[in-house]
Amino acid sequence: MSVSGQGNAWYQREISIPVKKRGCHVITDVLQSKVPEIKQIKIGTAHIFIKHTSASLAVNEVWDSDVRVDTEMMLNRIVPESIPYQHSCEGPDDMPAHFKACMIGSSVTVPVSNGRLNLGTWQGVWLCEHRNHAGARNLVVTIQGAPV
Repeated sequence: MSVSGQGNAWYQREISIPVKKRGCHVITDVLQSKVPEIKQIKIGTAHIFIKHTSASLAVNEVWDSDVRVDTEMMLNRIVPESIPYQHSCEGPDDMPAHFKACMIGSSVTVPVSNGRLNLGTWQGVWLCEHRNHAGARNLVVTIQGAPV
């Protein structure tokens, strides 16, 4: 979907991220390739929203993959599966996944400059998968800005 007028353009696209194992995964290049409308924006923003309650999105380090491994380790220490949660009908990883998603968040907003996500040298967008056996994840990407 796209709307433009008075020097601004709006684009919105729903994309699917294939099944990922539990952990933090860099999806910056996937976003850039699956949302080609980004290339049409000279200056603006991209808002990325995940349509799930047991996964989350973050902007963080991409250079050293140990950061993603350590983040998963710390999330598991902060929100262990061993607590007797009231909500347990979907398995022992489900309620912790919901809480982790609340902690990290369901969306990120990233500047767009000259047709690219304008992230820092070591930054990227992460999909944080909090379930052991999740399915594909759906994202809504909304881009707004001045066209090239």
